[in-house]
Amino acid sequence: MDAPYRALFNAGYSDELYRRYLADFFQRCHCPTDMQIAETPVFLPADLRERCERAGAEILAHLSDPKRIEQMRAAIPGRWNTPGETALPTFAIIDFAVTEDENGRLTPKLIELQGFPTLIAYETMQRDAWNAALQTIPGLDFEWTCWFSGLSRPAFLQLAESVILGDKHPQSVVLMDIDPPAQKTYPDFTATKALFGVDSVCPTQLVKEGRRLFRIADDGKKIPVERIYNRVIFDEIERKGIELPWDFRDELDVEWTPHPNWFWTWSKYSLPFLDHPAAPRATLLSHLDDLPANVTEGFVTEHYVLKPLFSFAGAGVNVAPTAEDVAAIPRDQRSGWCLQEKIEYAPALQAADGGSGVKVELRMIYLRPDDAPQFTLAQNLCRLSRGAMMGVDHNKKHRWVGSSIGLWPSGER
Repeated sequence: MDAPYRALFNAGYSDELYRRYLADFFQRCHCPTDMQIAETPVFLPADLRERCERAGAEILAHLSDPKRIEQMRAAIPGRWNTPGETALPTFAIIDFAVTEDENGRLTPKLIELQGFPTLIAYETMQRDAWNAALQTIPGLDFEWTCWFSGLSRPAFLQLAESVILGDKHPQSVVLMDIDPPAQKTYPDFTATKALFGVDSVCPTQLVKEGRRLFRIADDGKKIPVERIYNRVIFDEIERKGIELPWDFRDELDVEWTPHPNWFWTWSKYSLPFLDHPAAPRATLLSHLDDLPANVTEGFVTEHYVLKPLFSFAGAGVNVAPTAEDVAAIPRDQRSGWCLQEKIEYAPALQAADGGSGVKVELRMIYLRPDDAPQFTLAQNLCRLSRGAMMGVDHNKKHRWVGSSIGLWPSGER
């Protein structure tokens, strides 16, 4: 990645530095985490940031085209089709693999996208903890940023607050997810409470009266819910057979951020509708008449990935599908799967342990207040891997992998 900063960091790294960073990070989140935390930040060079910014803006423009949106609405299942859909989501995320082009330059390739929130409070605390840790390393003791669009930390928090709260009081806003304390993302929920004053609530705990939803405070008082910061993964509701005391299809006097339908509309389902150099070729299985030749030959392909459209954290992804794997997807489920051109990550980050290069995935985080006509590229998140895929299950034997964040000197373009 950014060689001068990497050399200084690796020279100044110690396990004690990492332990101090983790302790500080957990304290800022008001909660430890089960997530795998990488031993390093990612130093993002300006030319890679510019390529990601440009590709992300162009992809968002494609996604925002009304004709494409109308086609992508076919992804919304009837039982989850929620009234009051907004013209655009309030959150958007674009995951780029850091790859090398034919000239050896680092360049982004689209892996996944969602009209769904991500760990913005958690990443704010992660930046703060790394910013403090880097002050102790000679040559790196200056202010670091993770925010795009010229945003400072206060300006980012003001933007994020407007997206999460709208014009509502924090007490009338809930961060909604299934059994929040049991989620691996719970440190983001506690950080959200610290930064924005919003409590996390399970949808099973909400009470419906007419068109209104209420949550029950610790003292037994009913508090009206006027806005929902929606973090529910619908697959989790279905897998666990969870019964809700209300229905997403109900006409409710509540605002959504983002509206639940965007979870489906802007997802892996949208990849086949994109035509962009950074986007891999992707085909819905329901639209696939003939398999690519190297799949039909029946051996483990090196060129395609088989993906479920609506899972998170890599669940169900087959990185080496055979013709038999593809054929095993039932016909009535094939609209929920795609076959996507495989992307080769570059071993772009050299860890201090001297081992193999580390692969980097960069998540670009976009925010849009209710009344804003377009998105603001605001923040980033990084995931590091030495395994066959991103994610804990594929990196259990490795170090210098897991959750991280991209940084660059504050004030640098």
